[in-house]
Formats: sequence, structure tokens, C-alpha cells
Amino acid sequence: MTVEDLLAREEIRRTLAGYNLAGDRLRVDEVVNCFTADGVLEIPGARFSGRERIREFMSGRGPSTEGAARPRPTFVRHHITTCGIELTGPDTATARTYYAVYTDVGPDHCGYYVDAFRKEDGRWLIAERKARLDWRSPSSLMVAAPSA
Repeated sequence: MTVEDLLAREEIRRTLAGYNLAGDRLRVDEVVNCFTADGVLEIPGARFSGRERIREFMSGRGPSTEGAARPRPTFVRHHITTCGIELTGPDTATARTYYAVYTDVGPDHCGYYVDAFRKEDGRWLIAERKARLDWRSPSSLMVAAPSA
């Protein structure tokens, strides 16, 4: 492993953390800026392509994946844990990262991100994020209950 590889991995970790820190503080533009211009965000039940579509979704103006209305959380904390990063080229990488989310109800939901990264203008950005859900609390404030 080279020094450049180590620096790339650290920059990717910075993007991973920045996405969650900005999201938890409702800083939509900072979240959006973690993606490439043509970036994709896929969550259970929906897929958003491009920064503007991601911005619409993150700011609540886009289509919702929610079923019934439920209370909004007063706080959200995403905790990212185990992260495997694979450099696939000089300007590309993949990562799989586990996450757990806490809200007013305590443990709200958890899963993992499957990411493709691309280096643009000297920054490692998310080209595609697939957020996968492993578990959700029956009282989740963020994830809709599965359809019956």
C-alpha cells in the first residue's frame, strides 16, 4: 500500500463522515456536495439521480417513500462503524460501511451502505450510494413500515 493509497482512503472516510454529520444537522447542501454531479442515492423504495434530485429528497420536496404520517424526530444520529474500502483505480473506489441510526425512540434502524466513489477536482465523492436496511424499530421515526 502506498502513501497515496492511504491518503485516498482517509479522504473517502472524510466523505463518509461528512455525509452523516451534515445529514444529522440538516445541512442539505453539505450532504449533496458529498456526491458527484451525476451521483445516485438509492434508498429502500426510491432512487434519486443527480444532485438536484438528491437535494429535493433530502429537503423534503421530492417524492416520499413514507406510508402513514408519523412524528418527526427531534434528533438524529447516524453512527458508521466497520468500513471496507477497496481502491479500484487511480480515481475510483468502492466501500461497504455499516451504520446504526438513533432517534428519539433510541435505536431506530440499521444497515449498510454500498458505495462507489470517484475522485473529481481532487475530492473523493460518492458516485453511487445504495443504502440497505437490515433492521428497523417498529416505532421508527425515519423508516416507513413495510407494506402489508
